Amino acid sequence: MEETIDTTHARQVLERLRSDGASDLSPEEMLVPLLQDLQHVYGYLPREILEYVSDSTGIPLSRMYGVITFYTQFYLEKRGRHIVRCCEGTACDVKGAPAIADSIERELAIGAGETSSDGEFTFETVNCLGACALAPLVVVDEEYHGKMNQDQMKKILMRVKES
Repeated sequence: MEETIDTTHARQVLERLRSDGASDLSPEEMLVPLLQDLQHVYGYLPREILEYVSDSTGIPLSRMYGVITFYTQFYLEKRGRHIVRCCEGTACDVKGAPAIADSIERELAIGAGETSSDGEFTFETVNCLGACALAPLVVVDEEYHGKMNQDQMKKILMRVKES
């Protein structure tokens, strides 16, 4: 059974955007900031909310999905409370990122792009995190961990699980 998403917050986001001067913008021009605000409120972009916004603004649902699927910052599925990102850029790859990614998958029992069944963790691999000198690099909840190895990764994940 699908949960029903409360549209109250979406209505408030729309009202705030309109009162903050976005009323001078067309619905298309306010689409990215609107999606960012909605994702901040809901943690992802539920279809029910997108349908509500489409009905409220006249922005076609297909246009919203085009923007959402183009930008990697937007998510259509719930994400974990903790986000683990493993860099797979060239420097990280050469210095052992594949082994780090494997250890994350084993420790969390999920693959890249998946969220644990308890909703605690989402694991992502990314092309580059922009800190090659720290390779191999993992980011856990916006905290950078450089020069990682499998044992360090396991300890970090254990600590996050316990918190």
